[in-house]
Amino acid sequence: MTVTALCHGEGCRGGQARRRTSAGTRLCRQCRDHFAAGLAELAHLHEECGRMLGGGAPGSLRERTTGGDLPGLPFNAAAADVRARIVSVLGSWSGLVAQQRGLAAPPRTATALTAFLLRHTDWLAAHPAAADASEEVARLVRAGRRAAFPDPARSIRLGACPEPDCAGALALAAHAGEPDAGRVIACDADPAHRWTSDRWSELSHSMDRVDSGRPTGAAAAPAERWLAGADIAQLWQVPMGTVYRLASEERWRRRNRAGRTYYNENDVRSCFSRRAARR
Repeated sequence: MTVTALCHGEGCRGGQARRRTSAGTRLCRQCRDHFAAGLAELAHLHEECGRMLGGGAPGSLRERTTGGDLPGLPFNAAAADVRARIVSVLGSWSGLVAQQRGLAAPPRTATALTAFLLRHTDWLAAHPAAADASEEVARLVRAGRRAAFPDPARSIRLGACPEPDCAGALALAAHAGEPDAGRVIACDADPAHRWTSDRWSELSHSMDRVDSGRPTGAAAAPAERWLAGADIAQLWQVPMGTVYRLASEERWRRRNRAGRTYYNENDVRSCFSRRAARR
């Protein structure tokens, strides 16, 4: 007979409504999935922190020079520290898996280490150290986000307000540490034009008609909008790891601007609509 116990994963450690572990593991399904999403996100946070090493904001442009950096250029110590910790933590857990499973250790890069651990997530979820792995990865993801995206608040520009005769533009205010649920998409011209972020898919269809210049009800090609991974996570309220996984699996169209990747909003919306329909 299979006996389940209370989960000690990062998501259940607060002592409130701790869930039961999945059969054969030491984590509940939600904590196991959150652990895998965190692992997937660490490789991308490592890359984002790399862009911060010059001291600029994410996506900022720096003049290319010959002969190396000029004296006095700022150095982002927090980003460098997080990058080193990501490789160290991923490397230590990969070493445990390789040693105990008799496997060759992967190359010591964030991408290779992450891919290796994702292949062995279920084994780690059943290991006696599963709770520690879950906590350490979650803590490192939080540190990586702070280093890669240090702005306490940023406004995600979304496009023209779909309300009739309104010349305003919509934006979603994203504040560090604020819960995703209930965030508001607001018009900069009329404060009465506001929607909660969970209505984004519905709202973006209305914005397509406005952007195309056609009246409501007329057929129109969807407008081209491009969203960063962090914007997608905010609007659809999913972990960054899920965003990166779906972008790869669903082959979302992408563009690179100032060193950052943006995804086609129509591809993203279609993907999440299909997922919602299946549920």
